[in-house]
Amino acid sequence: MQPLVILAPMAGVTDFAFRTVCAELGADVTVSEMVSSRALCFQDRKSRALLRRTPTGRCGAQIFGDDPALMARGAQLALEYGAPDFIDINMGCPTPKVVKNGDGSALLQDLPRAGRIIEAVVRAVPVPVTVKMRTGWDRSSIVAPELAHIAQESGAAAVAVHGRTRSMQYTGRADRDQIRAVKEAVSIPVIANGDVCSPEDAVAMLRRTGCDGVMIGRCSFGDPWLLGQIRAALHGEPVPPRPPLTQRIAVAERQVMLAAEDKGERAACCEARKHLAWYLRGVGHSAYFKEQIAQVETLEQVHAICQGIARELR
Repeated sequence: MQPLVILAPMAGVTDFAFRTVCAELGADVTVSEMVSSRALCFQDRKSRALLRRTPTGRCGAQIFGDDPALMARGAQLALEYGAPDFIDINMGCPTPKVVKNGDGSALLQDLPRAGRIIEAVVRAVPVPVTVKMRTGWDRSSIVAPELAHIAQESGAAAVAVHGRTRSMQYTGRADRDQIRAVKEAVSIPVIANGDVCSPEDAVAMLRRTGCDGVMIGRCSFGDPWLLGQIRAALHGEPVPPRPPLTQRIAVAERQVMLAAEDKGERAACCEARKHLAWYLRGVGHSAYFKEQIAQVETLEQVHAICQGIARELR
């Protein structure tokens, strides 16, 4: 089986539009932004909207929470609203507002509860259940191999490991040896995550860890072509070059239009401010257009800016 290239679930980033673009450009699997199981149970419309399935490729819905019963029901609702191919449980989010409620990476400090949650979700849905985790709470409490074993025994189909502890947040370097320890601890597939920013990084990650695929996060911002480049490298194929700026900005504009169709013009334009700026990372003489992007409010403005970039920059 060829190694998988997966777009990581990222709050505020992996919406329907970005996932659609990434699936078209090479991601084998995409995963939704994390959705609160509690919010789903209380019929929150905004949470339901995050689960919209992409029209291309395999996709998963990620849910978070600390209550086994609510997580089980949330998984059922996620399956009903988004029709994902699998349910992913977040046990890695390090943000304080998530952790303070006992969710996300807080579960790294309560492995029995983590196991009960996985068991409850596995029993509740007919699709595969996966778990995304970090290596531990901090360097003195590395628990990923143990948690992965618990996940396997609880019925999880696969795990993804971000090679940082919760205390590291997004600093330092992902520890590939800790990811390898997880792979050696279980027989289910293990996906490696952290600091995979090039095809060479992906090849080195799998060589070092022995994992079954890579999960690409922040390095995909403004560069959905990275997923296809990594996929080619892992399949032993020639790595396609990044397309010229005119093609990249056309894809960026299409992403904004997809977002507008999904969530409305106002919300799409607000989020376009960061997405379009990411597409211009490393582009010389782009400061003028970045200033315009920071103030964009309408799709008409988005179109005019993208046309200007295609005309003026190379």
